[in-house]
Amino acid sequence: MTTVGLTGGIGSGKSAVAARLAGYDGVRVLLADDLAKRLMAEDPDVRRQLVARFGAETFGLDGALDRAGLARRVFGDEAELAALNAIVHPAVREALEEAKAEARAEGVRVLVYEAALLFETGGDRVVDEVVVVDAPVDVRVARAAARDGVSEAAVRTRMRHQIDPDVARARADRVVDNVGDLDALHAAADALARDLGLG
Repeated sequence: MTTVGLTGGIGSGKSAVAARLAGYDGVRVLLADDLAKRLMAEDPDVRRQLVARFGAETFGLDGALDRAGLARRVFGDEAELAALNAIVHPAVREALEEAKAEARAEGVRVLVYEAALLFETGGDRVVDEVVVVDAPVDVRVARAAARDGVSEAAVRTRMRHQIDPDVARARADRVVDNVGDLDALHAAADALARDLGLG
């Protein structure tokens, strides 16, 4: 089984590449964001640490994680964000290792791990190869602002927490340049799939 770390800055198109690869037989896509959300909502140890660090108001009266409230608290505050990451990222790494073992046992040929913060969390060290999806910054900002319904300034603030695209490109095994339309991106994802021995 080959493990692929798929990353790229906000608005780069990495999710579209992941979705395209998911359509191939023998591929399983694992989303770091989904893993983190599940762990924060369901893992007793992670929940305990969140309450200890951020207070009981991290969860509502129904026991559900107040994601919006937590996001407001940590974004824009380096220390708070670092504290959140110190709780969540080790749990995500452990869940990734479990998912890799499960995928291998089930005969998955390629496990794609899509993570915006792949390099920042050391995830690049636990996959066989890294694919970076990239696009010009102004294009990424416009895409993300339109998609999320937020200001371009808010997108640029979020970008400051991500690795410099030039550094990411230099550390990647493969780069997918997303400078065209969705059909062009799908064609690039298909070429990547062929390089991985799929299709």
